Amino acid sequence: MYVRRLELADFRSYPAVGVEFMPGVNVLVGPNGVGKTNLVEALGYVATLASHRVAADLPLVRLGASTAIVRVAVVNGERELLVELEIVPGKANRARIGRAATRRPRDILGALRIVLFAPEDLSLVRGDPAERRAYLDDLLVARQPRFAGVRADYERVLKQRNALLRTAYLSRKTGGPRGGDLSTLDVWDVHLAQHGAELLSARLDLCAALGPHVAKAYDAVAAGRGAATIAYKPSIPEPLPAGREALSEAIMSGLAAARGQEVDRGVTLVGPHRDDLLLHLGSMPAKGYASHGESWSFALALRLAGYELLRADGIEPVLVLDDVFAELDAGRRQRLAELTTEASQTLITCAVAEDVPASLSGCRFEVREGEVVRVE
Repeated sequence: MYVRRLELADFRSYPAVGVEFMPGVNVLVGPNGVGKTNLVEALGYVATLASHRVAADLPLVRLGASTAIVRVAVVNGERELLVELEIVPGKANRARIGRAATRRPRDILGALRIVLFAPEDLSLVRGDPAERRAYLDDLLVARQPRFAGVRADYERVLKQRNALLRTAYLSRKTGGPRGGDLSTLDVWDVHLAQHGAELLSARLDLCAALGPHVAKAYDAVAAGRGAATIAYKPSIPEPLPAGREALSEAIMSGLAAARGQEVDRGVTLVGPHRDDLLLHLGSMPAKGYASHGESWSFALALRLAGYELLRADGIEPVLVLDDVFAELDAGRRQRLAELTTEASQTLITCAVAEDVPASLSGCRFEVREGEVVRVE
């Protein structure tokens, strides 16, 4: 799989721009602030329907414009597919595949699959559990796009259940009956357990498949300095039962046990939204104990593991290295380059061309204010 052409209209800093990419390595060079990351961010948005930089859509639309357009021509084998996404802050986005409108934006998921490395990836190791949950869920969707629907269903039910708990909490705070009206909470418990069990089961399977790839990638990036492991930490008691139905029952039991605390706090305390992915170097947790270099190596290992897992599934994703080499020492730069040379397409952004190892040679583009020019 590779991106043949990217077109943007009113996306971030670009009124309009078009870039013709090639298979293999494509290096985007330019000073900080000219829009290099905006280009790969647009590709990431088409692949995941989310930005790796911001949580809301509004910053993605150029100041003064009401919408932004991202149009991508993706080549997969002998087939070329045109994917278009219209970003409309505050409203539902619109998508097209091959000029035909889709019923919902998430129907484009799977048309473009990418693995994106960025400076923000350090938060996978040092950040909150939400960062690591998003990493797992994005990888789930990249492997099987239908999980976008599973995640959306779970988040919809969670939102409704939290709203009910919050209303009851506020009612009690203002002198109403303790707990307020929770007559429909049992119904939401069933839905949350059903959707949550499907998501939890998929995450557990993913972690089991991902673990060996993480260990191998960390060993390669860190040159054998330590052993990296991952473990899934659920919000329900362990050991976890096998099978989706048993997991659903376990979530139901957890919700029942936490009911009093949930009413007192006005929020759902049990479910996949409260889980974490634990990262260890040797016997110690990476968060809080790993050095800066070790943290970077672990973050790279997580992305490389996802990349190798997709390839093992027969998926050849586009590899994006967004200003990563500037963050690494010479040894890690070279080892990362060696691990990524077989990608069908690699897109690299950098401020200084010399930061990119010579082994990653290919097409070179200069990025200036509002334009992208191929120079090699």
